[in-house]
Order: sequence, then C-alpha cells, then structure tokens
Amino acid sequence: MDVFIRPGDSIWYYSQIFKLPLQLIIDSNPNLNAQALKINQKVKIPGYVTNQYTIQRGDSIWAIAQRNDMPADTIYLLNPTFNPNRLQIGQVIVLPIRVTWRVVNGKQNYDYNTMMNDLSTLLMIYPFLINKSIGNTVLGNKIPGLHIGSGQKRVHFNASFHANEWITTPIVMTFLNDYLLSLTNNGSIRGLYTLPLYLQSNLSIVPMVNPDGVDLVLNGPPTNETIRTNLIEWNDGSTDFSGWKANINGVDLNDQFPAEWELERENNPKTPGPRDYGGESPLSQPESIAMAELTREMDFARVLAFHTQGEVIYWGFQGLEPPESEQLVNEFARVSGYEPVQTIDSYAGYKDWFIQDWRRPGFTVELGLGTNPLPISQFDEIYEEALGFFLVALYW
Repeated sequence: MDVFIRPGDSIWYYSQIFKLPLQLIIDSNPNLNAQALKINQKVKIPGYVTNQYTIQRGDSIWAIAQRNDMPADTIYLLNPTFNPNRLQIGQVIVLPIRVTWRVVNGKQNYDYNTMMNDLSTLLMIYPFLINKSIGNTVLGNKIPGLHIGSGQKRVHFNASFHANEWITTPIVMTFLNDYLLSLTNNGSIRGLYTLPLYLQSNLSIVPMVNPDGVDLVLNGPPTNETIRTNLIEWNDGSTDFSGWKANINGVDLNDQFPAEWELERENNPKTPGPRDYGGESPLSQPESIAMAELTREMDFARVLAFHTQGEVIYWGFQGLEPPESEQLVNEFARVSGYEPVQTIDSYAGYKDWFIQDWRRPGFTVELGLGTNPLPISQFDEIYEEALGFFLVALYW
C-alpha cells in the first residue's frame, strides 16, 4: 500500500499510526532517505492492502475510522484530495486494510506457476521481502531467491531439490507467509516474538530449486516433442512421472556437488533417468550452478535443505562439521521429534559440499513419512513438525 508524504510527516509517524515496526517501513523503502523526506514522495506501507468504501447516509470520517479500528488520519493519508467536511452519499473513498490472513494456500498441488503467483502477491503486500533470481533452469524458468531480514546472521533454507519432493516448497512458502504476517502484526509464532529474529538475521530462501522437475511430476512432460520423447525413454517408457527426482535433463541435482562426487558416481546410474544420475561432472546443471553461486556469494552461517521422507536430520560429512552442528541438531530433534543421523554412505549433496567447503553447520531435513511424493493430506502435520526447524535456525 502506498501513501504520499505530507508536510510534517515522518517515517516514525507512519510506524505509529499504522502500528508497524519502524524497521519494516525503512526496509520497504530502500531508496528513501528517512532524514530528508520530500512532499509527495511515495512511501510503501507493508502489511496493508486497500479497499474501496462507498459513503453512506450519516457517515463521517471519524465514524468510519472507529468502525474499522483505525486512526482517522490513515484515511486522510489515502484520500488526500477529498474534503472531509463535504462527504456525499455514494462518494467512494479508499480504506487501509491490515492483512491478517495467509495468501499462500499450501494444501494443493503446488507447481511453479502457483509458487510464482503467491510470490507476486507476497512481494506486493510485504515490500521488505526481496526477490532476486539466482539463475534459470534448463527450460528457462527463473529460480527465485528470496531475502528477508536486516541482521548479520546469514541463514539459508531451500526446498524441492528433488522433483517428487515438491511438498517441501509449500511448506517453506507457508512458513514465509506466517513469518511475514507475524512481523507486520507485531505477533509471535509458537510464543516466539519474531521481530528480534528479523533484526538479527538475514534469511535466504530458494523455495523451488528444481522447477522443471516439479512441473514434470505434477503436470507431465513439456509439449516439446524431443524433450518429451527423451523423458519417456529415460523413464522406462512410462508417462507416469510421479517417482521422478531429477531435473529435466535427467540429472539428480543433489548428486551434483563437488564433495566426493566421484564416490557417489561409482554406485549410481551413468545415464540420465528419474533419480541418482549425478551428471557427467559436478556442477554441470544450471540449477546446481545457481545454488553454488548463491552460496559462495552469501557466505551463509548455516544451511537447511528440506527433503522428504524419513523424519531424520542428516548433519555431518566426513567429520568436517563443527561442534556447533551437534548442538543445533539436538535442538532440532527436541522441537521436531526427528532422529539426528550424523553420517550415511552418501556423497555429493548440497549440505555435504557446504560442510566440506565452509566447515559450518549444514543439514538435510527429511520431512514426513511414506512414499514420495508424500500426499498433500499430510501437509498440516508436516508443517507443524517443520516449524520448529525454521524457528530454531533463526533463533540460535
């Protein structure tokens, strides 16, 4: 929602009448100098949308403000040209509406377009949320990279490395929505007030690492005949792609990182297919390259890669993980009930590479139980389990 600066206005004043943390308004207007405001400059107010209201008999601005639990001056701000002393029946004015509801509906088949539409809405309502594409997929889809927070602790979440684990994307997107809601409504999640998390952390989220693969699982192969033919051939002649983990090139993106990649390749397929083919070399796919470049650029303090299924947390690699990792994983286990597993006979994953090259805490979180893709009926249960991971990662 936009307002225009009047004589005597300040960013602090807007934070008071709209009941918002000052930092959120500042971060929503990065090109605005709060110490040198100019008349008629536009200011974005996060956490609000507008609604039209038609003046009824007996209305006054004071009465409208009282009915809608808002200061009268918020109405004046949004209607700078009307005369409050000459209201006319049928006249239309604009009212600010505080957003108190989720816009993300995670309990559905959550493909790339659904995610991008939800992101568009979130970015409009919460302009302190930043989206910068980290790269493109094989099919040219932009991979969104989200950033939220004004602090120094750089935390990273990602989801849907594997196509048939797409439920991780709406799980992460729902947390993002709940986090944004709590910030603009001065609220908490599980009793934890979230503004301090925002002020101390810089959260990076890649909600869908593998958009092409997710769309393949949910919507079937692309119409391009060559791509379609190759995919069906790699899928043993089947048009059922529900078990597909790889990207559209048949490369498993979580077997693409230079962390004992050769050892992983030894026991895995050597040709494209639904799963476990790590490509002809590490970091050969645009999606894995994009993730590697983001990680190098951001220099994260810790990373969490969300997968399904098993209700376990993998937290080590070759003994290179720092002591802090064990403390964190024990807290993750406490809040989720998941089992910590330090090492398994698996290599070349994103968290493996992060631990190896940064010697910082990295985790692969396997959400839920069952056969992938996990049914959407498990969404609420999985979300409640995942919520502890999100909060602990930001708080600790």
